[in-house]
Amino acid sequence: MKSSEYRFKRGIARLVISLIFAPVATYSQTPPAKLMSEGLSKVPKPNYVLAPNDLIDVKVFQEDDLATQVRVAKDGTITFPLIGVVHVGGKTSQQAASTIRDMLAKGYLVNPQVTVNVLEYFKYRLTVLGQVQKPGSYDFPDRDKLTLLEAIGMAGGYTRGANPRKVVIKRVLNGRETVYQLNAKEMADGSTRAFEVLPGDVITVAESIF
Repeated sequence: MKSSEYRFKRGIARLVISLIFAPVATYSQTPPAKLMSEGLSKVPKPNYVLAPNDLIDVKVFQEDDLATQVRVAKDGTITFPLIGVVHVGGKTSQQAASTIRDMLAKGYLVNPQVTVNVLEYFKYRLTVLGQVQKPGSYDFPDRDKLTLLEAIGMAGGYTRGANPRKVVIKRVLNGRETVYQLNAKEMADGSTRAFEVLPGDVITVAESIF
């Protein structure tokens, strides 16, 4: 009788212990999986440079009234309290923070501590037309480097009637359109170096006349 009572009490004790520690074990395992599924585990690139339409969060330590969330304008600038227009385009978050800090230190604050974080990255778009399987516009985020061959691959690759030797890229630089005549076939076999495409490029693969 005593033996069965002992086993019963020991079973109850194990059940209580399992109930106490089960939530802890579940919590320790669930968050990483949840973060991965929600895409929150991605760490921004340290060398990412700010660009138009990026949404950034600017904070100054112990200056809550200066906290600002602002989208970078087309000319690469933002407007910040006290100092007005600040050019942050083409700078990393750390460089932008240093610029704002230096401007605030000139007659506004003593030794300000500034942080800049990107809340939303703008997705850059290019267009692939002509003799490709899926002509249209395509987004690539974070301004990852993209070659011409990779861009054509995004559009499903060539059609049977494509002429890879004649690929035209139209690009607007400083308000002026620049046209590039490229041979993608030579890039594919390695005889010509890869060509990097940029956001806004319009790529057209010509049709073979044979």
